[in-house]
Amino acid sequence: MQQRTALITGATSGIGLATAQLFAQHNIKLILCGRRQERLQKIAAELNEYTQIHTLSFDVRDKKTVFDLLGSLPDAFSEIDILINNAGNAHGLDPIQEGSTSDWDAMLDINVKGLLYVSKAVLPKMLERKQGHIINIGSTAGKEVYPKGNVYCASKHAVDAINQGMRLDLNGTGIKVGVVNPGLVATEFSEVRFKGDTSRAENVYKGFTPLQAKDIAEVIWFAVTRPPHVNIADLTVMCLDQASSTIVNKR
Repeated sequence: MQQRTALITGATSGIGLATAQLFAQHNIKLILCGRRQERLQKIAAELNEYTQIHTLSFDVRDKKTVFDLLGSLPDAFSEIDILINNAGNAHGLDPIQEGSTSDWDAMLDINVKGLLYVSKAVLPKMLERKQGHIINIGSTAGKEVYPKGNVYCASKHAVDAINQGMRLDLNGTGIKVGVVNPGLVATEFSEVRFKGDTSRAENVYKGFTPLQAKDIAEVIWFAVTRPPHVNIADLTVMCLDQASSTIVNKR
Protein backbone atom coordinates (compact mmCIF):
# COMPACT_ATOMS: atom_id res chain seq x y z
CA MET A 1 0.00 0.00 0.00
CA GLN A 2 1.33 3.44 -0.91
CA GLN A 3 2.45 5.57 2.03
CA ARG A 4 -0.16 8.20 2.83
CA THR A 5 0.40 11.85 3.73
CA ALA A 6 -1.54 13.71 6.42
CA LEU A 7 -1.69 17.43 7.17
CA ILE A 8 -2.53 18.30 10.78
CA THR A 9 -3.25 21.84 11.93
CA GLY A 10 -2.72 22.74 15.57
CA ALA A 11 -0.12 19.98 15.75
CA THR A 12 2.03 21.39 18.56
CA SER A 13 -0.11 20.24 21.49
CA GLY A 14 -3.18 18.33 22.61
CA ILE A 15 -5.21 16.36 20.09
CA GLY A 16 -3.09 17.51 17.14
CA LEU A 17 0.14 16.34 18.74
CA ALA A 18 -1.33 13.03 19.91
CA THR A 19 -2.66 12.42 16.39
CA ALA A 20 0.73 13.22 14.87
CA GLN A 21 2.43 10.77 17.23
CA LEU A 22 -0.02 7.98 16.44
CA PHE A 23 0.08 8.60 12.69
CA ALA A 24 3.88 8.64 12.71
CA GLN A 25 3.97 5.25 14.42
CA HIS A 26 1.89 3.94 11.52
CA ASN A 27 4.29 5.39 8.94
CA ILE A 28 2.03 8.20 7.74
CA LYS A 29 4.05 11.08 6.25
CA LEU A 30 3.23 14.24 8.17
CA ILE A 31 2.83 17.92 7.44
CA LEU A 32 2.70 19.45 10.90
CA CYS A 33 1.27 22.96 11.17
CA GLY A 34 1.28 25.32 14.12
CA ARG A 35 2.25 28.75 15.33
CA ARG A 36 5.15 27.69 17.58
CA GLN A 37 8.16 27.01 15.37
CA GLU A 38 10.44 25.78 18.16
CA ARG A 39 7.88 23.25 19.29
CA LEU A 40 7.30 22.09 15.71
CA GLN A 41 11.03 21.49 15.30
CA LYS A 42 11.19 19.55 18.56
CA ILE A 43 8.24 17.35 17.59
CA ALA A 44 9.70 16.74 14.13
CA ALA A 45 13.00 15.63 15.67
CA GLU A 46 11.16 13.18 17.93
CA LEU A 47 9.03 11.70 15.14
CA ASN A 48 11.63 11.59 12.36
CA GLU A 49 12.64 8.07 13.38
CA TYR A 50 9.19 6.84 12.34
CA THR A 51 8.35 8.77 9.18
CA GLN A 52 9.07 11.79 6.99
CA ILE A 53 8.09 15.12 8.53
CA HIS A 54 7.54 18.56 7.01
CA THR A 55 6.72 21.48 9.30
CA LEU A 56 4.90 24.73 8.53
CA SER A 57 4.74 27.56 11.03
CA PHE A 58 1.75 29.83 10.41
CA ASP A 59 -1.51 31.07 11.85
CA VAL A 60 -4.58 29.64 10.11
CA ARG A 61 -6.17 33.10 10.34
CA ASP A 62 -3.61 34.43 7.85
CA LYS A 63 -5.33 33.66 4.55
CA LYS A 64 -2.45 34.69 2.27
CA THR A 65 0.12 32.66 4.19
CA VAL A 66 -2.17 29.62 4.27
CA PHE A 67 -2.56 29.63 0.49
CA ASP A 68 1.09 30.52 -0.18
CA LEU A 69 2.52 27.75 2.02
CA LEU A 70 0.04 25.03 1.13
CA GLY A 71 0.33 25.95 -2.54
CA SER A 72 4.10 25.44 -2.57
CA LEU A 73 4.65 22.21 -0.69
CA PRO A 74 7.69 20.07 -1.58
CA ASP A 75 6.93 17.36 -4.13
CA ALA A 76 7.27 14.62 -1.49
CA PHE A 77 4.42 16.19 0.49
CA SER A 78 2.30 17.75 -2.24
CA GLU A 79 -0.35 15.02 -2.41
CA ILE A 80 -2.29 15.19 0.84
CA ASP A 81 -4.42 12.14 1.57
CA ILE A 82 -5.71 13.14 5.01
CA LEU A 83 -6.50 16.60 6.36
CA ILE A 84 -7.08 16.97 10.10
CA ASN A 85 -8.63 20.40 10.72
CA ASN A 86 -7.67 20.52 14.39
CA ALA A 87 -6.55 24.12 14.99
CA GLY A 88 -9.02 25.86 17.26
CA ASN A 89 -9.41 27.68 20.52
CA ALA A 90 -11.72 29.10 23.16
CA HIS A 91 -11.09 32.54 24.64
CA GLY A 92 -12.92 33.60 27.77
CA LEU A 93 -16.03 32.31 29.48
CA ASP A 94 -18.19 35.41 29.79
CA PRO A 95 -21.87 36.25 29.39
CA ILE A 96 -22.54 37.79 25.98
CA GLN A 97 -22.96 41.30 27.39
CA GLU A 98 -19.49 41.17 28.96
CA GLY A 99 -17.68 39.37 26.17
CA SER A 100 -14.49 40.69 24.60
CA THR A 101 -14.77 41.47 20.89
CA SER A 102 -11.11 40.49 20.42
CA ASP A 103 -11.93 37.10 21.96
CA TRP A 104 -14.87 36.77 19.57
CA ASP A 105 -12.66 37.62 16.60
CA ALA A 106 -10.04 35.06 17.62
CA MET A 107 -12.57 32.24 17.97
CA LEU A 108 -14.42 32.95 14.74
CA ASP A 109 -11.26 33.62 12.73
CA ILE A 110 -9.44 30.47 13.89
CA ASN A 111 -12.25 27.98 14.48
CA VAL A 112 -14.29 28.86 11.39
CA LYS A 113 -12.38 30.90 8.83
CA GLY A 114 -9.08 29.13 9.46
CA LEU A 115 -10.72 25.76 8.88
CA LEU A 116 -12.22 27.07 5.64
CA TYR A 117 -8.93 28.53 4.38
CA VAL A 118 -6.95 25.33 4.97
CA SER A 119 -9.68 23.15 3.43
CA LYS A 120 -9.93 25.41 0.38
CA ALA A 121 -6.15 25.22 -0.11
CA VAL A 122 -6.01 21.42 0.19
CA LEU A 123 -9.12 20.41 -1.75
CA PRO A 124 -8.05 21.07 -5.38
CA LYS A 125 -5.50 18.25 -5.48
CA MET A 126 -7.84 15.90 -3.64
CA LEU A 127 -10.45 16.65 -6.29
CA GLU A 128 -7.93 16.04 -9.10
CA ARG A 129 -7.04 12.66 -7.63
CA LYS A 130 -10.66 11.86 -6.71
CA GLN A 131 -9.65 10.75 -3.25
CA GLY A 132 -8.91 12.17 0.16
CA HIS A 133 -10.23 12.32 3.70
CA ILE A 134 -11.07 15.42 5.74
CA ILE A 135 -11.60 15.12 9.48
CA ASN A 136 -12.89 18.28 11.15
CA ILE A 137 -12.46 18.55 14.90
CA GLY A 138 -15.64 19.92 16.39
CA SER A 139 -16.87 19.81 19.97
CA THR A 140 -19.84 18.92 22.10
CA ALA A 141 -20.21 22.72 22.11
CA GLY A 142 -21.23 22.33 18.47
CA LYS A 143 -24.14 20.15 19.54
CA GLU A 144 -25.51 22.23 22.39
CA VAL A 145 -25.12 25.73 23.84
CA TYR A 146 -24.15 26.27 27.46
CA PRO A 147 -24.16 29.38 29.67
CA LYS A 148 -21.30 31.80 28.89
CA GLY A 149 -20.28 29.64 25.91
CA ASN A 150 -22.11 31.88 23.40
CA VAL A 151 -19.52 32.69 20.68
CA TYR A 152 -17.37 29.61 21.23
CA CYS A 153 -20.48 27.44 20.88
CA ALA A 154 -21.47 29.43 17.79
CA SER A 155 -18.07 28.77 16.23
CA LYS A 156 -18.34 25.04 16.85
CA HIS A 157 -21.93 24.96 15.59
CA ALA A 158 -20.48 26.53 12.44
CA VAL A 159 -17.91 23.72 12.21
CA ASP A 160 -20.77 21.22 12.43
CA ALA A 161 -22.65 23.02 9.63
CA ILE A 162 -19.54 23.36 7.46
CA ASN A 163 -18.80 19.67 7.93
CA GLN A 164 -22.31 18.77 6.75
CA GLY A 165 -22.02 21.20 3.84
CA MET A 166 -18.65 19.75 2.79
CA ARG A 167 -20.04 16.24 2.85
CA LEU A 168 -22.98 17.26 0.67
CA ASP A 169 -20.94 19.30 -1.80
CA LEU A 170 -18.19 16.68 -2.12
CA ASN A 171 -20.54 13.74 -2.49
CA GLY A 172 -19.51 11.75 -5.54
CA THR A 173 -15.96 13.12 -5.63
CA GLY A 174 -14.35 10.23 -3.76
CA ILE A 175 -13.48 12.47 -0.79
CA LYS A 176 -14.58 11.41 2.69
CA VAL A 177 -15.68 14.10 5.16
CA GLY A 178 -16.38 13.64 8.85
CA VAL A 179 -16.34 15.41 12.20
CA VAL A 180 -15.15 14.22 15.61
CA ASN A 181 -16.76 16.10 18.50
CA PRO A 182 -14.83 15.68 21.78
CA GLY A 183 -16.18 16.53 25.18
CA LEU A 184 -13.84 17.44 28.04
CA VAL A 185 -10.25 16.59 27.09
CA ALA A 186 -7.34 17.33 29.43
CA THR A 187 -5.19 19.53 27.17
CA GLU A 188 -4.04 23.17 27.07
CA PHE A 189 -7.60 24.11 26.03
CA SER A 190 -8.73 25.47 29.40
CA GLU A 191 -5.42 27.23 30.06
CA VAL A 192 -5.87 29.10 26.78
CA ARG A 193 -9.53 29.81 27.55
CA PHE A 194 -8.63 31.26 30.94
CA LYS A 195 -5.61 33.13 29.52
CA GLY A 196 -2.90 31.42 31.51
CA ASP A 197 -4.79 31.03 34.80
CA THR A 198 -3.48 27.52 35.47
CA SER A 199 -5.31 27.00 38.78
CA ARG A 200 -8.65 27.80 37.18
CA ALA A 201 -7.80 25.61 34.18
CA GLU A 202 -6.74 22.67 36.33
CA ASN A 203 -9.97 22.90 38.33
CA VAL A 204 -11.98 22.11 35.18
CA TYR A 205 -10.60 18.55 35.17
CA LYS A 206 -10.65 17.82 38.92
CA GLY A 207 -12.92 15.23 40.53
CA PHE A 208 -13.35 12.96 37.51
CA THR A 209 -11.33 11.28 34.77
CA PRO A 210 -11.49 13.37 31.59
CA LEU A 211 -10.62 12.22 28.12
CA GLN A 212 -6.96 12.32 27.13
CA ALA A 213 -5.70 13.64 23.80
CA LYS A 214 -4.62 10.13 22.81
CA ASP A 215 -8.22 8.92 23.22
CA ILE A 216 -9.33 11.28 20.46
CA ALA A 217 -6.28 10.45 18.34
CA GLU A 218 -7.30 6.79 18.45
CA VAL A 219 -10.83 7.70 17.33
CA ILE A 220 -9.38 9.72 14.43
CA TRP A 221 -7.14 6.79 13.48
CA PHE A 222 -10.16 4.49 13.50
CA ALA A 223 -12.02 6.87 11.17
CA VAL A 224 -9.19 7.15 8.64
CA THR A 225 -8.57 3.41 8.50
CA ARG A 226 -12.08 2.29 7.56
CA PRO A 227 -12.62 0.53 4.22
CA PRO A 228 -13.10 2.77 1.16
CA HIS A 229 -16.90 2.48 1.28
CA VAL A 230 -17.17 3.51 4.96
CA ASN A 231 -17.25 7.15 6.07
CA ILE A 232 -17.54 8.14 9.74
CA ALA A 233 -19.67 11.23 9.19
CA ASP A 234 -20.32 12.52 12.70
CA LEU A 235 -18.97 11.14 15.97
CA THR A 236 -19.28 12.54 19.51
CA VAL A 237 -16.94 11.32 22.26
CA MET A 238 -17.27 12.06 25.98
CA CYS A 239 -15.71 10.56 29.08
CA LEU A 240 -17.86 8.32 31.27
CA ASP A 241 -18.51 11.06 33.83
CA GLN A 242 -19.68 13.65 31.31
CA ALA A 243 -23.35 13.65 30.32
CA SER A 244 -23.41 17.09 28.67
CA SER A 245 -21.34 20.25 28.51
CA THR A 246 -22.58 21.27 31.96
CA ILE A 247 -23.39 17.97 33.66
CA VAL A 248 -20.27 16.20 34.91
CA ASN A 249 -20.17 13.68 37.73
CA LYS A 250 -17.43 15.05 40.00
CA ARG A 251 -16.41 13.22 43.14
